[in-house]
Amino acid sequence: MEMMQGASLLSRPAEEFGNDELVEEMWALKAMDHAEVYFNLLTSVHPSCLHLTPYDDQIYQAFREDFPDLKVEVITDDTLKSDDAKVRWRTFAEKFNKLDDYAYGTLIRSDASKEFSPENSLLVVRIQFLAIEIARNREGLNDEVHRKFRPPPRTTVAEELVPGEVQET
Repeated sequence: MEMMQGASLLSRPAEEFGNDELVEEMWALKAMDHAEVYFNLLTSVHPSCLHLTPYDDQIYQAFREDFPDLKVEVITDDTLKSDDAKVRWRTFAEKFNKLDDYAYGTLIRSDASKEFSPENSLLVVRIQFLAIEIARNREGLNDEVHRKFRPPPRTTVAEELVPGEVQET
């Protein structure tokens, strides 16, 4: 119930809040939840098979046209938030302003080969996350994290029995 109230609160116009600490905390929680869900997807499904939006092809094409030399293995705040980068990213983002939540704050892993952690997380807008993660998935840069952190395969009760043991029912 409390989460539903928080979600409806976050949909209100930003001008109503100023620098409300409760709103900032709810945004941080939402960003952390998104990061956890994405990492679970990334480690459960091979990255080359992931589709993050119906517009992945367009996002990737525009990203590589606008940022052909941007190396996405490791990104830094400077890569994303220098004066020049801010202008370029703002222009890129506006191409996708019709996407829901394109400007929401989202966490991204700085180093594609590592899991989320305070040291390996940057706050970006959602379209930056989508562009970089789609590129990482298509360019094979998330394959290592998929291999390293993939959950173990599930076993059935029958597989857990020692050969020759009989399970009583």
